[in-house]
Amino acid sequence: KVLENTCSLIVDNGSTSNYCSTRLVDKLALTTKPRPKPYKMQWFNEERGIIVDQQASISISIGKYQEEILCDIVPLEVSHVLLGRPWQFDKKTIHDGLTNKLSFQHLGKKFVWCPLSPFQVNEDQLKLKAKKDEEEKRKNKNKKKRKEKNSPFREK
Repeated sequence: KVLENTCSLIVDNGSTSNYCSTRLVDKLALTTKPRPKPYKMQWFNEERGIIVDQQASISISIGKYQEEILCDIVPLEVSHVLLGRPWQFDKKTIHDGLTNKLSFQHLGKKFVWCPLSPFQVNEDQLKLKAKKDEEEKRKNKNKKKRKEKNSPFREK
């Protein structure tokens, strides 16, 4: 959870930073701050890439695990939060390749995170897509209303 809101989270050992999605930041009105050293990130689906120049400190809780994590803000589509190598390094995480479980210690307590099943992952992705589509539909509807309201031509 982030600020008592259920969110999607991925732990990815291939990511060089911790990330949170621009949608999460906007929806929860999280406070942002400039990143000390902005950098360019190239996504597979982006031709020119993006400049990562903002960060947000997010409060995460999963069961009894609670922590404030500094994340770079990027337009993530697959998840709300992505914990990369910096978080894994700080926690000295141990990944069990057979069970795909992640073990670590935080404030003297041991935590073991179990992965979602493929079915659960699919359901999570469908929910994320449905919410995004609904937001887009609402945004387009509001845009259309504003355009009609400001139009000099009106129907009688």
